[in-house]
Amino acid sequence: MSILIKNATVVTMDRDRRILQGNVYIENDKIVAVGDAGYQAEKVIDGSGQALIPGLIQPHIHLCQTLFRGQADDLELLDWLKLRIWPLEGAHDPESIYYSALLGCGELFMGGTTSIVDMETVRHTDAAIQAIADCGMRAITGKVMMDHGQELPASLREETGLSIQESVDLLEKWHGRCNGRILYAFTPRFVVSCSEELLAEVGKLARQYGVKIHTHASENRSEIQLVERERGMRNVVYLHRLGLTGPHLILAHCIWMDDTEMDILTETGTRVVHCPSSNMKLASGIARIPEMLDRGITVGLAADGAPCNNNLDEFQEMRLSALMQKPLHGPTVMPAEKVFELATIGGARAMGLDGQIGSIEAGKKADLALVNLKGLHNLPDAQNSVYSQLVYQLRSFDVTTTIVDGRVVMEDRQLTTIDQEEVRRKSREAITRVKRRAGIS
Repeated sequence: MSILIKNATVVTMDRDRRILQGNVYIENDKIVAVGDAGYQAEKVIDGSGQALIPGLIQPHIHLCQTLFRGQADDLELLDWLKLRIWPLEGAHDPESIYYSALLGCGELFMGGTTSIVDMETVRHTDAAIQAIADCGMRAITGKVMMDHGQELPASLREETGLSIQESVDLLEKWHGRCNGRILYAFTPRFVVSCSEELLAEVGKLARQYGVKIHTHASENRSEIQLVERERGMRNVVYLHRLGLTGPHLILAHCIWMDDTEMDILTETGTRVVHCPSSNMKLASGIARIPEMLDRGITVGLAADGAPCNNNLDEFQEMRLSALMQKPLHGPTVMPAEKVFELATIGGARAMGLDGQIGSIEAGKKADLALVNLKGLHNLPDAQNSVYSQLVYQLRSFDVTTTIVDGRVVMEDRQLTTIDQEEVRRKSREAITRVKRRAGIS
């Protein structure tokens, strides 16, 4: 299909950061022209009074947890995992995880997010990836790997070789599927729940297959103490010693970094994902994001999972990521344009896909969102930069249309690839079933 989006404020996020009043023409899955009015298309979308932005990118999401929204509030990380999340994840069945993933993707589309790096749970990952394939989300995804730790529930504990083999099987089935829209990553949960044997093998396999590794690191001080006690060194130093660091490694959180670890991130080109709402809600801390950016570390921005947030709204993450640093570093730190970079081209770099997504340029994938600029909360707008509007004023409910790979997945606030009523019904049925199985009231 060809699509022409007319008369929009086009926030390109290209190298020159051009902002244009004009049109964008799409053929099939690619952007063909930006700013040119001379095209005819099968579908025309009027962008008057709206900003056309690159699809937002969230490089750390747990679609398997969307079903658990509101089930694990007011706990710190390790209690949150042991008392609520791990038992619930272990009680998933293929249908519950399928609808958990669809529910998350629907919410993400409604907020203009078009690409994610997804961390599933130990079981039934095939069903979650099928949901991603069915609805049209762009994702790097993988099954969680957990083979170590006395406090793991039996429902999640894996034998090392089987965990690795299942991951390889999923990679060989799904990597590159759906016109390259779905990619696979090896996904060891974090050092606390992974043996050294598993982590070392993941590093070798990621290099062999040319895929990403996605894990958590240094989110919580208790977690770091556990790692130091068991492995004799801090998280990032340990991952570096095992050969996992580099541009292929995506690390969520990285809050409690010492200077040696910051040097490792800088020198190896390891990618970092900042999750401000999750970090505040779990009382984990405030990451040294301004310093990371000054060092040239690639940083993306994401909501994390629904039960530690409790929504998947990238606009909220942009606003909070700017505001939370200002009391520490002054009002000029994390300006709106820099924050919007984290949610677009920064996220694309974290995924290793900045040649394909993250900006509105001819030849790139047609991953786009239209955002209404006419709401009362966005007025008066005459003196405001569009970046200030996007970061400080606009919200997910201002997104009117979302396009992934040239396919309209949400239009006029209506999902086109997901049956909302079915997802509502199936999600309610599933959480009742999963909680009963997990023994959680």
